[in-house]
Amino acid sequence: MPGRAAAVGLGLAAVALTLGVAELVAAGGQAVGLFGPAAAPLSALGAGFIDLTPGWLKDLAVSWFGVHDKTALRVGMGVVLVLAAAVIGLIGRRSPRIAAAVAAGLLVVAAVAVLTRADAAAFDLAPLIVGGTAGLWLLLSAWRRTALPPDVLAAARRRSADDGPVWSDDPDGSTAAGPPAGPGPRDRGGRVVLTGDRHPMGPVAGAGGGTGVDRRQFLRLAGSGAVVAVLAGAVSRLIPSGADVAASRAAFGLPVAGDLLPVPGTPLDVPGLASFITPNADFYRIDTAFTVPRMTTADWRLNVHGLVDSPFELTFDELVVMPSVERTITLTCVSNEVGGDLIGTARWQGVRIADVLARAGVRTADGPQGGPDCVLSTSVDGFTVTTPLQALTDGRDALLAYGMNGEPLPQEHGFPVRMVVPGLYGYVSATKWVVDLAVTRFERVSAFWSDRGWAEEGPIKLSSRIDVPRPLEPVPAGEVTIAGVAWAQHIGVAAVQVQIDGGDWQDAELSDAGTADTWRQWVYRWVDAPAGEHWLRCRATDAAGTVQTADVAPPAPDGSTGLDAVKLIVSP
Repeated sequence: MPGRAAAVGLGLAAVALTLGVAELVAAGGQAVGLFGPAAAPLSALGAGFIDLTPGWLKDLAVSWFGVHDKTALRVGMGVVLVLAAAVIGLIGRRSPRIAAAVAAGLLVVAAVAVLTRADAAAFDLAPLIVGGTAGLWLLLSAWRRTALPPDVLAAARRRSADDGPVWSDDPDGSTAAGPPAGPGPRDRGGRVVLTGDRHPMGPVAGAGGGTGVDRRQFLRLAGSGAVVAVLAGAVSRLIPSGADVAASRAAFGLPVAGDLLPVPGTPLDVPGLASFITPNADFYRIDTAFTVPRMTTADWRLNVHGLVDSPFELTFDELVVMPSVERTITLTCVSNEVGGDLIGTARWQGVRIADVLARAGVRTADGPQGGPDCVLSTSVDGFTVTTPLQALTDGRDALLAYGMNGEPLPQEHGFPVRMVVPGLYGYVSATKWVVDLAVTRFERVSAFWSDRGWAEEGPIKLSSRIDVPRPLEPVPAGEVTIAGVAWAQHIGVAAVQVQIDGGDWQDAELSDAGTADTWRQWVYRWVDAPAGEHWLRCRATDAAGTVQTADVAPPAPDGSTGLDAVKLIVSP
């Protein structure tokens, strides 16, 4: 039988061929509108894994990898696929039929992942079926078609019987007498016979029993499969399946906002301090989308329904002609640790969600249970969020946003339309690629994160962060600049204080007030800092007089608390 390395290589080639061909067929079909996004098996598997991941594990991944959590997931998936392929190959050494059955089982798992995606259709299985057929063909053909002819095999056996066993692992036919250094005798042409007398596919027709496999032919077939897999995967990435989205975004010109509220004042200019406005390229991205959903403005529809008097569907063209506003708003992820960077501020342009709900006519009562108290929003990829209805209708600037920092939404941040709600963590408010709003009650529905134990309502907690100096950063003795940001969205920050080595709290200088929905920069000048190691802490006070708590709590289930602390080294 073949060596373990050759068997593992065959398993890898078969799985790679399956995925490469399936991704190629899916990309081509999506480019011409034949398949939906669910047809790509790798994306479906990744999304399925995210759906099944418990909340504590997702939180741990974000804590470890931050905005690189999707990269970590892709690496993890790659490791799992490599291990599965190796197992299939090793099983195939003894029984290709069982190996094929295991591979077929994995295809079933992938098919379930495809069919459970939002808006998936049975026809979206076609790429997986084509790719699976190619992979199984390679797996079985490498065993069946490389069997040596009976006369060659018989000659090899005679030679082995007459001359003693001759063993070799070298494909060029070099030999060494003695104990087996590799599997099988050589044939009369000097080629290594890999499988011996108990080939798992059964004896070669017409042979007196047993069979063998030509190593070169075996490796040639496996290698060809691997090459085809790589080419198919590469070509699938070159097909411009997202070109229509890029063209749609490029063609969309932001309308002039009818209600523009500039942020007054001048931001602080301190090297290393987070800029007041976060550039789009630097804005954090935490979501459950394994691959970024693709949707054009022509495709976008918003279905507004539920406990309303007049359900309706809104097109993108209808949305952008509604009265629009531009607001500067700070968003925060609930997974943000104390002192973390999963927070950013941008200028968002869009339509007030309250105006959209007013058009639908939200009911004030629904029988003895009372009226609605939340809105269930759904992304095009099936992700769900429940947002308190009050937060969408109490006068705050809760938006259906289509603009970010003066340009159309970047695709990874929700193009063409996303939700932005000041004062709430993103997991209960910031639905990207939103396509459905259902007015309802919390007791009747559940959402992705609430199903995993997170709180139903997620008001952002008062917090602050030290940006300058960095932890353990050496600075010269004398005046030391300490700076950072603080936030209390929809309430506002009134003060920030700094503590050095457990001493008294000292007031920091704040940037201009901005608005209650934005963070504030702050700076403190420590005069005559002595040499040595020092601990710095900061705390904020909001406009209501609440002082940031020092009690430590993790992000789950409703946001972290505690004070950011930095160790500073002042050199002599």
